[in-house]
Amino acid sequence: MTPHTLNQFNQLAPEQQRALLLDCCHSSRWAERLLELGPVRSVGQIQNRAFKAWSKLQETDYLEAFAAHPRIGDLQRLKEKFARSEQGQVAHADETTLKELQQLNDAYFEKFGFIFIICATGKSAREMLAAIKSRISNSREQEIGNAAAEQEKITRLRLENLFAVQPDQ
Repeated sequence: MTPHTLNQFNQLAPEQQRALLLDCCHSSRWAERLLELGPVRSVGQIQNRAFKAWSKLQETDYLEAFAAHPRIGDLQRLKEKFARSEQGQVAHADETTLKELQQLNDAYFEKFGFIFIICATGKSAREMLAAIKSRISNSREQEIGNAAAEQEKITRLRLENLFAVQPDQ
């Protein structure tokens, strides 16, 4: 995702703005709600708008966003791809941990019907393994809520990256 200034973003055509927002959170209804609010004055403002829009969505909107994520726990993808992505810490894990992540991710998907969502930035594979172990016994309703909260964290980070600012700016 190429960083933009707020001014550059505000001057883009709505379909270009929408595409950038969908790169941050792949929920069509969420992106549309943000676009309806007009120009963005600050990163904090768009993050607040993003949170408010996200918190008012339905389960189908959340599932749309979740489906756009790679599966944490896919052993081959962990080894090949995640070393340079948001899940970068996973690539440094031992084979046993990666296999257990893969197995639990598959079990999680089978139980809940969507992938395990976690804001993996800065987390080790063992931390993610502990998280999935602690969440897999939850109800589907609890996990929709947990995954939605994690997606909000991911979106906040992606918006920071989109506008190339530090979290405190």
